[in-house]
Amino acid sequence: MAFSTVPLLGLKADHFRHPLDQQATSSLKQIPGLDVFVRQFLGSLGERFFYLENITSSVLVGPQQLPHLHELLLNACHTLDLEPPQLYIRQNPVPNAYTFAMRGEKPFIVIHTSLIELLTPEEIQAVIAHELGHLKCEHGVYLTLANLLVLAAGQLSPWGAVLTQTLQSQILEWLRCAEFTCDRAALLATQDPRTVMSVLMKLSGGSPTLASQLNLDAFLAQASAYDQMSQDELGSLLKEAQSSQLTHPLPVLRVREIDRWSSSPNYQDLLKGNLRVYNDKVTQKGGWRNW
Repeated sequence: MAFSTVPLLGLKADHFRHPLDQQATSSLKQIPGLDVFVRQFLGSLGERFFYLENITSSVLVGPQQLPHLHELLLNACHTLDLEPPQLYIRQNPVPNAYTFAMRGEKPFIVIHTSLIELLTPEEIQAVIAHELGHLKCEHGVYLTLANLLVLAAGQLSPWGAVLTQTLQSQILEWLRCAEFTCDRAALLATQDPRTVMSVLMKLSGGSPTLASQLNLDAFLAQASAYDQMSQDELGSLLKEAQSSQLTHPLPVLRVREIDRWSSSPNYQDLLKGNLRVYNDKVTQKGGWRNW
């Protein structure tokens, strides 16, 4: 099940990292001791816990186990110039996928069965590549911290809760920014923007029954309608309130970002093998800040 893509040998994270991801990551790195604390005190425990959870309650994909999914993983890793992590399939009715890689010992990706049932093989590869984007960009430290903050919310003293809420808001913003980068990784692996955008559409309103009936062009029109909400101050305030506590950017916004980047010189140069870092600008109005 090989798809025709151009391998991007020598690809680095900064060749495709979204400017908002760069900005948010830089902000988190300014917090003294945060990286060290998460890596040293949480990384090893998290890796062992999740490894045990996966090996006992999920199916490990390989050459002899769901080989068609294993091939999708290998193809995406080859295109993104990345060593293959473990891939697990987990029975779950909620379409989702996630990854974990803290100390580089046992990085893995988990995909729920309901997501597999919803997507085409090309779209499954886009999901795998999105998760590979987290590994390529070494997002593991802050992904781990985000999960822990969500679990711990409301269980601390009032002063501790205030500190946690402040940090949690910063982590959530980082998560939304990081997702833009990983959508770019999905596009680089599939090299078909409509495939990536179709995944986002199906996650918004798809089902195994409805998926084949959805119209991507109509969904793109929704993204244009969303942009019109930024024409006045009230619309901007409503958009900020809607997304401030989300872990992912709104699907229509992610679709818009992929649609834009697929036509950018940065993306076109990467496909031609011109691996260089672009200095994209972050804008407040009419640009990426409009979640």
